[in-house]
Amino acid sequence: MREHFSGLSTMAAILICLSASAQADTSKVGLLEEAVIYTNKFREKVKHTAQQALVIDKKSIANIHAANTADILQEGGKIFVQKSQQGGGSPVLRGFEASRVLLLVDGIRMNNAIYRAGHLHNAITVDQNILESVEVLLGPASTLHGSDALGGAIHFRTKPVILSDNNKTRVSGNQFLRYRTVNKEVSGHVDVNLGTQKFGWLQSYTFSKFGDLKMGSRYPSRYPNFGRRSQYIETTGGIDRLVRNPDERIQQFSGYQQWDITQKLLYQPSEKIAHSVNLQLSNSTDVPRYDRLQDTKDFGGTVGRTLRFAEWYYGPQFRSLAAYQVRWMLHADQEFNFQLHHQFIRESRQTREYLQYERFDSRREQIQVWGFNLDARTKRGKDEFTYGMDGQWNDLQSEADRTNRRTGSKTPIDTRYPDGQNRMLYWGLYGQHLRKIQNSKWVLNDGIRLQHVSLHSTLLNNSFFNFPFTEIRQDHLALTGNIGIVYNPDAAGRVALNLSSGFRTPNIDDAARIFESSTTQRRLILPNPSIRPERTYNADLNWNLRLADKIRFEGAFFYTLYRNAIALAPYRLNGADSVDYNGIRSALYANQNARQGYLAGVQFRLGFDLGKGWSLDNTITQTQGRYQTAGGELPLDHIPPVFGRSGLQYQHKKFQSEAFLLFNGWKRLRDYNLDGEDNLQYATPDGMPSWMTLNWRFQVAVSKTLQIQGSVENILDRNYRVFASGLSAPGRSWMIAVRSNF
Repeated sequence: MREHFSGLSTMAAILICLSASAQADTSKVGLLEEAVIYTNKFREKVKHTAQQALVIDKKSIANIHAANTADILQEGGKIFVQKSQQGGGSPVLRGFEASRVLLLVDGIRMNNAIYRAGHLHNAITVDQNILESVEVLLGPASTLHGSDALGGAIHFRTKPVILSDNNKTRVSGNQFLRYRTVNKEVSGHVDVNLGTQKFGWLQSYTFSKFGDLKMGSRYPSRYPNFGRRSQYIETTGGIDRLVRNPDERIQQFSGYQQWDITQKLLYQPSEKIAHSVNLQLSNSTDVPRYDRLQDTKDFGGTVGRTLRFAEWYYGPQFRSLAAYQVRWMLHADQEFNFQLHHQFIRESRQTREYLQYERFDSRREQIQVWGFNLDARTKRGKDEFTYGMDGQWNDLQSEADRTNRRTGSKTPIDTRYPDGQNRMLYWGLYGQHLRKIQNSKWVLNDGIRLQHVSLHSTLLNNSFFNFPFTEIRQDHLALTGNIGIVYNPDAAGRVALNLSSGFRTPNIDDAARIFESSTTQRRLILPNPSIRPERTYNADLNWNLRLADKIRFEGAFFYTLYRNAIALAPYRLNGADSVDYNGIRSALYANQNARQGYLAGVQFRLGFDLGKGWSLDNTITQTQGRYQTAGGELPLDHIPPVFGRSGLQYQHKKFQSEAFLLFNGWKRLRDYNLDGEDNLQYATPDGMPSWMTLNWRFQVAVSKTLQIQGSVENILDRNYRVFASGLSAPGRSWMIAVRSNF
């Protein structure tokens, strides 16, 4: 541990020296006075919150031109994102990923009963082109939001409906058309807002088509074949055949299409009350699971060892949301918010091995989620109280069958989750308090939450595995809290010390999933009804400081104790430690509360305003996580290597330009968790090599309503993969977009 923090200190010193020698900043040193977040239930200034918060505004989102919502998070250089396929992106917050990070859209939790703990790509079902902002709370956010927010919360806020401020109907809108060469992407978006003084309507459409992704040509010198797609399986006329890839840099079967629709209605009869309806729909074509299409298997006979899967893809990723919200204000110091919402999620996994025409396996899930939020805020002098209650009901159906492609006949197979009743109920009561002292120069934050979660799953067909149980029941009651103090020396400065606790109750994916890991690991994951909730205890120091009006220094130190950590470990079923599954002898594993651990990390940003439109920004993050065992410490999975960003910006009147570096350090073999989700099989024999890309983008305002945007990404055509990813990153790519507004 001493070595760990010594390394962090050295890294911080290097960053400071490099930044000081450059003497620049990403943008003019801004004030914190007006920076706000809504993830705390109501509008709150960032300078008043002890928890570290990152905000990506709509202007930044428009400039990034990310392919999906997860890519927006990655572009800023402060959040690590893993990818298993092009149609995905799994953000990591302070060493926690997937179901240990809470996703919210317009204040509604997206996490449901089948959010998995591996790598989760549901963030891309939120349309990034209709976002007003993305707010990220780093560290446990369980007091306000309940289970799952161990690493933090990511809040996607869609654009609000805008009413007219006079007797005329207000009409406004935005649209763009984009093309990107590396995957022949074509994307288009349009949104229109109509508003009178009391009624408003917002409609948005986005469509994207992504072709197969092309990786870079400059391979790591020690690994000249890293990631090459030399062969793939093609099915023509119902017959599989192994085909040599004419261009080994094209990642065959990585393309997909997606479309998103958002509609909002607002009725505001007075300044004190507003009713709104929020409708969202996201859908896609089949999304190939590119990493699994690289798996190999020894089929024996004349076939021998070759690619295992002729087909492995997610069915269309479908998410719908319908929400009704009413906000009312009794007076300036008392406001309420009530929200009733429903979500419907449909997902599936389709697989077939090479030449196995009689074994096309389809596993399908449908989940209905009903929920409500009732929140209130009261201001009394120096004190501000936010309190309320919330609830969510999950109902899951899981089905599976095997189709003989020759005859069309279907037979039942084991389902991913129990094939009977699958239900989860969340409800909680919370209270959060802020006390502002000396005109908000000092701000005290404290809060508490009582949360109850129950789970019930039943297994109807137990003939596949003969489990010693046919029912899983869990009931958990948790108490969490936070306390912190903020010091605001001036409008642009802030120092905060924060203590908080978090918890995550096992969901159906943790307790009841049946899942086959990759061929190389040869593991079968089985249900475990006895696992218990995870808990974290976190301390962090974070700050935003302005020096000499030209220098901005931001950073955070954090340390988290991780208790009852749910992790995969060897398991026995009816006395056996392995079984034959899909023709492969597979070791049995299950989620267990077998380990305790800790996570620690630092994040720094140092920037300078050079004047005359020039600025430079430097960001770097390092995290370490360890499990504590009787034999010593072992690496936690999901821990990214050191990563960051350095960007030089220029802005003058109608022209903006930025050149920037994105980088990741080495993830050495010794730092991989071999039993977890680090995907060593998709790395080199030594781990995942370090990488750095050079990128450039620009924007020209042709008029007040028309802009031309463009970029060159990965200019040096570097071939690399992001840690834990089974998809090689894009090679050199040109992007051009035309954006207009009215």
